[in-house]
Parts: sequence; C-alpha cells; structure tokens
Amino acid sequence: MKTLKFTPELCEQILKGKKTATWRLFDDKDLQLGDDLELVNKETGEIIGFAVITSLKLKTLGTLKDEDWSGHERYGSEEEMYKAYREYYGDRVNSNSELKIIDFTFQPT
Repeated sequence: MKTLKFTPELCEQILKGKKTATWRLFDDKDLQLGDDLELVNKETGEIIGFAVITSLKLKTLGTLKDEDWSGHERYGSEEEMYKAYREYYGDRVNSNSELKIIDFTFQPT
C-alpha cells in the first residue's frame, strides 16, 4: 500500500470531506488509478484513514483550469501556489512542472 502524507490542516479538510483531491509533482511513488493509499498526518505520523485513487490526470502547473481545482484547496494567487509547492518540492517547481491530479475516495480509520 502506498502512503501519502498531508499537513495537519489538510488532514482536517480530508476528514471533513472538503478535500477529495491531491496534486503530486515529481511522482516518486508511481501513483496509478485504483491504487490503495494510506493517508498520514505528516507531523504526527498518525494514519487518518485509507483512500483509493478514482481518477488521475497529468497536467503542468501552467495549464491548470478551473475544473482541475475540484476537491482541492485554493490559493490566494498563482504566486502563492508556486511558493507552497516550492516548500514541498524545492526550487525546481515552475509552470512547466508536471503534476498528477489525483481524485480519491476516503475512509477514515
């Protein structure tokens, strides 16, 4: 089973059913449609639940459209989005960075 880690704030959104999608850049886990996932609070290590990937799309950060944000948290600006992803992935993040848009169903522990 593959593991995805989330900040405590995002864990809260997942548990409330507000967050049903995640974006992953530079996918080192080879995430695929139908994968079973363990969702973990990255600060505490606590497993918050389990998920299954129900949809997966490849895009670049520079080609995102409104519909790509469904189930995903919004940022105040494009600059804020790039800043957030650079904190996760480093300075190599730019408008040409490929990302996987992953929709999932969630089952809390």
